[in-house]
Order: sequence, then C-alpha cells, then structure tokens
Amino acid sequence: MARVPDAAAVPLFWRISLFNSVVLIAATALLLGPVTVSTPVLLTEAAILTAGLVVILIANILLLRIGFGPLRQLARAMTTTDLLRPRVRPKVDGDGEIAELITTFNTMLDRLEAERALSAARTLSAQESERHRVAQELYDEVGQTLAAVLLDLKRVADQAPEEVREQLSQVQETTRASLDEIRRIARRLLPGVLEELGLSSALRSLSDEFTGPSLTVRHDIATGLPGLGDNADLVLYRVAQEGLTNAARHSGARLVVLSLERAGDAVRLRVRDDGRGFDDSGGAVEGAGIRGMRERALLIGADLVVGPARGGGTEVRLTVPVGDRVPDRVA
Repeated sequence: MARVPDAAAVPLFWRISLFNSVVLIAATALLLGPVTVSTPVLLTEAAILTAGLVVILIANILLLRIGFGPLRQLARAMTTTDLLRPRVRPKVDGDGEIAELITTFNTMLDRLEAERALSAARTLSAQESERHRVAQELYDEVGQTLAAVLLDLKRVADQAPEEVREQLSQVQETTRASLDEIRRIARRLLPGVLEELGLSSALRSLSDEFTGPSLTVRHDIATGLPGLGDNADLVLYRVAQEGLTNAARHSGARLVVLSLERAGDAVRLRVRDDGRGFDDSGGAVEGAGIRGMRERALLIGADLVVGPARGGGTEVRLTVPVGDRVPDRVA
C-alpha cells in the first residue's frame, strides 16, 4: 500500500500552486460542460461567479496567512535580537522551508552568542591584564617618584628661610594630594582588597571611596553569602564600580545605596541612586559602560537589569546564580 505524503512535507509553494491548479481545472470543466452564461449576464449567474471568486480569494488569503505566519514571528525576532540580551529562541513552526529557515536562524544565533562570549572573555581578560600593569606602574614608578619628591621637599623646607617655607609647604600639600589620588586610581584599577579580604570587604571599601561632600554611599552587605568564585567576585565588583561611577558622574545623585544579598538560589547586587533617573524609552543607545557590564554578566551566566528605580533614580541589578556555576573564564 502506497504511503500518502504528509501535507507538512509538501513545500508551501507547491501547495499554493496545487490549490490554484485545482481551481483552474474546476473552472475549465465548468466552461466545457453544459453550464452556460447568458448575455446579458443574469443576476443569479453574476452572484454565483462573484461568490466563487470570493471563495477563491479567501482560501488563498487563509492559506498564505497560515503558511507565512511563522515568517512574521521570525522577522520580529530578527529585529529585536540583541546578543547582549539573550532571549528565548523563535519557536520552530511552519512547514518545509520555513521550519528549516527558523532552525537555521536559531543555530546562527547560538553560534554568534558563543563566538561573542569567547571574544568578550578575551577582551575583558586583556583589559584586566592591562589594568594590572598600569596599576603596578602607578604604584612602582609614579608613586615612588612622588614619595621621593615629598621627602626632598621636606628636607629643603627644613633648611629654607622662613619666607620660602610657607610656599614649600603648599607644594608639599599639592604633591601629597597628587600621591593620594594616584594611589586611589591604582586601587580602582587593581582592587587588591578583593583578593586579600574578599568581595564583601572590597564592596565596603569601594563605597567609602565614592563617599564625599556631594555624594553619600551607604552599603548593606549581607553575611554568610555563598562563595561564587574569583571571576564572579570580580564581575560583581566591576559592575558595582561602574554603577557607582555612573551615579557619581552622570546622575546628579546625593545618595546611593549598594546592597549585596541572597535571593533564592542566587546572589543579587543592587546599586540604586536618587538621581535624575534613567531614560527607559528604548530610543537611547547604551553607553560603553553599560554594555561592558552586560558582557561581564553574560560571561558568568548572570542577569543584568539597568533601569528606573522605584521611587525615582536609577537601579543596577545583577543576579548571579549560585547553583550550576558557569566555569570561570575571565582571567
């Protein structure tokens, strides 16, 4: 017994062609048959012809709408896909070539995300290495040179006349302030406290560094948090650092709250300010800082949300899953 071919296995082009062929054959049979059309055309005959055309048009529209529906979903997915914001893949629907096209698109997205993740890991690793090198040079070269200058200035000030000593004292203060600033920059580039004392202490120290006359940073760090690994700790630290930097430079905030807490099977970092708020209309292009945070979040399988905070201001929220940790990939 011959197997009847499945309709889903027949390409859409041939199904539409077959449907229209059947209609044309039926129309030809009517023309060659005993059915005639009067001259002038009678009202009943015109009604029958019109009804037949309407049926044909409706049948074609329904067939095309059903057949090309998955393509509309695929088009929407193509226009909204962002490799920094992974979403659910388009459902493989439709028949024949359409299902194959959707499958190919999903496969392409998987490959692009994997390649971008690998490229981002290498880039971020290079950035951390460069930060380490610059921080060491600031400590070893510039820092030591300024420290030596301070000692020389003190020795000269002790031997200088009284009228010159006050000017030398001002130069000493300027040099000392420059040395403190260089050390502060070096600490931000190379968070030694993160390696020595852990994430919680590093975040507290980071909060203190950003606290100043025009900005207050409060921290709320939970105790007993599970270990996430060195790379996850570094990502959490860098995201908190970028969030505090944005709040200090761009938001006009007076208060920032940094919190780290357990959230079910995850650890959640929040940086919330009371500044001018975040434009979440979708038209604004994200800056390099936010895109860098998204790339870091993807590397450890975390979820990053940057948007308006409840009650005004901006909130950066990073959720890092505890179970099934992604292997460390950032050097």
